[in-house]
Amino acid sequence: MDAQQALSKNPHLAAYLTQFTQSHKAPEFHERLTRDMKSMKKVNVIYPVGDPIFIHIWDDEEASTRRYANIEPVLTNQEKEKYQRVKDSILRLAPFEPTPKTQDDLRATLKRLIEKSIRVSGERQAGGFSPAKLLSQFDNKVTLDPLEASKIRYFLERDIVDSGPIEPIIRDPYIEDVSSIGTYNIFVVHKIFDTIETNVRFIDEKELDDYLRGMGERMGRPVSESRPIVDAVLPDGSRINLIYSDDVSQRGASFTIRKFSDTPTSITQICKWGTMSTSVAAYLWICLQNGMSVFVCGETASGKTTSLNGILSFIKPKEKVFTAEDTPEVRPPQPLWQQLVTRSSGPPEGRVEMFDLLKAALRSRPNYIIVGEIRGAEGAVAFQAMQTGHPCIATFHASSVQKMIQRFTSDPINVPATFMDNLNVCMIQMAVYNKGRMLRRVLAIEEIEGYNDQAGGVLTRRVFNWDPVKDMHNFRGRNNSYILEQKIAEKAGYADKREIYKELDLRTRILDRMIQLGIFDYYEVNRIIARFNEEGVASLPFKL
Repeated sequence: MDAQQALSKNPHLAAYLTQFTQSHKAPEFHERLTRDMKSMKKVNVIYPVGDPIFIHIWDDEEASTRRYANIEPVLTNQEKEKYQRVKDSILRLAPFEPTPKTQDDLRATLKRLIEKSIRVSGERQAGGFSPAKLLSQFDNKVTLDPLEASKIRYFLERDIVDSGPIEPIIRDPYIEDVSSIGTYNIFVVHKIFDTIETNVRFIDEKELDDYLRGMGERMGRPVSESRPIVDAVLPDGSRINLIYSDDVSQRGASFTIRKFSDTPTSITQICKWGTMSTSVAAYLWICLQNGMSVFVCGETASGKTTSLNGILSFIKPKEKVFTAEDTPEVRPPQPLWQQLVTRSSGPPEGRVEMFDLLKAALRSRPNYIIVGEIRGAEGAVAFQAMQTGHPCIATFHASSVQKMIQRFTSDPINVPATFMDNLNVCMIQMAVYNKGRMLRRVLAIEEIEGYNDQAGGVLTRRVFNWDPVKDMHNFRGRNNSYILEQKIAEKAGYADKREIYKELDLRTRILDRMIQLGIFDYYEVNRIIARFNEEGVASLPFKL
């Protein structure tokens, strides 16, 4: 869709631009944004997020701030009355419809109910005789002109099926986090333009309370004064945390949403962004292909889950994978995948904790157990699983390998220090500010050698570290990697253990070549890696 098509199909966009350009420079229209836009000195862009919604981001020089505006249809007072009448009609008719089982069923049911509740006329109803208006007096249908019908259909679907007033933000594929506190304007973390205050807000506390109660009920996690804090998952897979009570949240009821893409980010895209180098990825490729246990550690919003999903492509496609999570965020590409999710609602005897999921996974003889996030006692079960030969991958909140070991060997996890060598690799990833930009970077790859009595602690070996000055990853472990030489090469039967580094260099070249050729599609990258794992270099669709 180009700018001319967008304007012709969306009168509200034309009206917005007419008003905006009276005092500002006209914005640039982009169908898609690119990460190169991070370096723009003055931002003034509009982009679509699905008809009829557009997003406008610009630098307001007068206020010295960056603004985020969602552009969607606007209902006049008369249209608001008609909207309410149609909504009331839908509520009267809804009990006679089959109960929807999925969101798609709900969307289809709503469309049927709307058509039963409205009559679309080609005429404006500003006085005078109208056959449609006369008919509506007999069958209680609400008469609308085509533009009114289009707008009211949009708002009914937005408010009943989708995410209500925040739907424009939810649709925006460039948003990472959404933060709403009380009835103040909502803030977002944009993948390209960082943290921005939006023009989206709730009118009053009642609207916000009604919205949070409705969201909680729709997600099967009702929120109330007696249960003020709820974690749940939106239909698109995003994680939402609701804080309902203003006794708990002093500035008013609030919610936070962490958005996740339906399709994981490919490992080549992660390397292209500079989060990790291709040599780091190649190292992890060898580790995961050979059944090593890897923990991705870092602080909140450091990109741990994105990286974890990316490196899962390195597990052999025929492996049996189990995931255990509080909220489903991990998406391994292996077809033999069992997805387990905790259940915290309902009576205590019916709840299923992470501890229970890991015990169930152990009985199923998986090749890999993936824990979305280790927080408590389930960490001890993960180490027991590794000790019995089940490799594990997990995310964990820790800013260094030392902090990770301290947390695992202390309450409430209490893993004995002598057990720490069941974990093979710790990847430390953080969000860092470098030269005025917020970046996500793998700061280090640490190998766990094991407990040493003389040293009185767990020995680790750093094989990769990030140089913030040059913004590059240095491989310190060449000819000195405990995991590659002692754990992998030895079992693989290498006559000379250091031949393993040739395998690492080969995989590095493969990843470099994919980036050079622009191969970033998640599924295409998976196919190439999977075929290489099975058939070797001859299967590659390109020359090295």
